[in-house]
Amino acid sequence: MENIQLDPERQKKARQYGRIRRRLSIFGMALSGVYALAWLVFGWGSSLQQALQSISTSSAVVVALFAAVFGGIISLLSLPMDFYTDFVLPHRYGQSVQSLKDWLLDQLKDLAIGLPLGLGLLEIVYALLRWQADSWWLRVGGGMILFSVLLANLAPVLLMPIFNKFVPLGDEHADLVERLMNLAKRTGARVKGVYKIDLSRRTPSANAFVTGLGSTRRIVLGDTLVSEFTIDEIETVMAHELGHQVHNDIPIGIVLESLTTLVGLFLASLGLRWGTSVFGLSGPAEASSLPLLVVLMGIYSLVTMPLSNAYSRWREKRADEFSLQVTHNGPAFASALTRLANQNLADVDPEPWVEVMFYSHPALQKRIDMAQNAAGKKASEN
Repeated sequence: MENIQLDPERQKKARQYGRIRRRLSIFGMALSGVYALAWLVFGWGSSLQQALQSISTSSAVVVALFAAVFGGIISLLSLPMDFYTDFVLPHRYGQSVQSLKDWLLDQLKDLAIGLPLGLGLLEIVYALLRWQADSWWLRVGGGMILFSVLLANLAPVLLMPIFNKFVPLGDEHADLVERLMNLAKRTGARVKGVYKIDLSRRTPSANAFVTGLGSTRRIVLGDTLVSEFTIDEIETVMAHELGHQVHNDIPIGIVLESLTTLVGLFLASLGLRWGTSVFGLSGPAEASSLPLLVVLMGIYSLVTMPLSNAYSRWREKRADEFSLQVTHNGPAFASALTRLANQNLADVDPEPWVEVMFYSHPALQKRIDMAQNAAGKKASEN
C-alpha cells in the first residue's frame, strides 16, 4: 500500500483556515446575540408589535411579519460575513470550485426550504404559547421528535437531490460496490444501494456517509472520494459510517437531541416568564418575545455545545473502533484519514480547547494514531 504522509504545507494552511473560520463563527454568534439583546434593551420589539397590530388583528400574521422584520435585518447584517465565510474564504484556500452563480442558487434553495419550515415551526410555537402557556414546550418538543424522524426518512429522496445529483455507482466501480454491499451485509446494516454524489461541482473535499432510515437508507460516496481513494481506504471509511448504523447512533441521536431541545424549551419557558416583566413585554405569547426566545435558546445552545460535542466525539471514536474491528485494516484506515486531512484541509492536531468547543470528531491525529496502533498490534500478534 502507498505510504501516504501528512503534507506540512497543507497543515500550515489548515491551521490558518480553521483559525479564521472559528473567529468568524464566534463573531457571528456574538453579532446575533448583541442584535437580539438590542431589541430587548431598546424596546424595538414592543414598538414593532404595536405597529403590526395596527395592520392586522391576526396573531399569526403579526408573528409572521415580526419574524420577517427581525430575521430579515440580521440576515442583511450577516450577509457580507456569510458571503466571505462560505464563498470567498473557501476559494482563497482552494476548498471551493463553485461559481458565484451556483453559490447564489444554493442560497436561494436554502431559503426556499428553510423559510417555510422555520416560519411554520415559529407559528406552531406561538400558537401553543397562546393555547397552552404552561405546557407549550412539552408539545413542541414532542412534535420535533416526530419531525426529525420524518426528515431523516425523506431527506435522501426529497431534500438532498435538490442540491446534489445522486446516481447509483456505475459498472466501472462494480468491485467497489460489491465490496461495500458485502461489508454492509457482514455488519447487519441494510442499505438500498451504493450511490455517488457530485461533490466535485462545489469542492475538492472528500466525503462519504450513510443516509436515511429503513427503506431509504443508502451508502453515499462523494465523487471526490471515489476518484482519489483506494478501494481498501474507501472500505474502512464506509465501515466507520456503517458503525453508526450498527450502534443505532442516528435514532439514538434523534432522541437525545430532541430531549436536549426539550430541556432547552422548558428553561426557555421559565426565562420567558421572567424576561417579559424585566423587559416590559406584553407577554410570552406575543410576537415581541421572539428576541428574548432567541437569546435564551442561544445561551442554552452555547452552554450545551461542549457536552454535545463530547458525546459526538465518543460516538465517532466507537465508529472508528468498529471500522478497525470489521476490516482488520489499520494501515488503510490510517491512510484514508491522512488523505482526508490533506484533501479537506483539516488541522489534524488542534489546540485542546478548540477540540472541546468545536470538534464533533476526535482530532484527526488521534484517529490516525489509533489506526496505526491497531495495525502495529495486529503485526505483533502475527
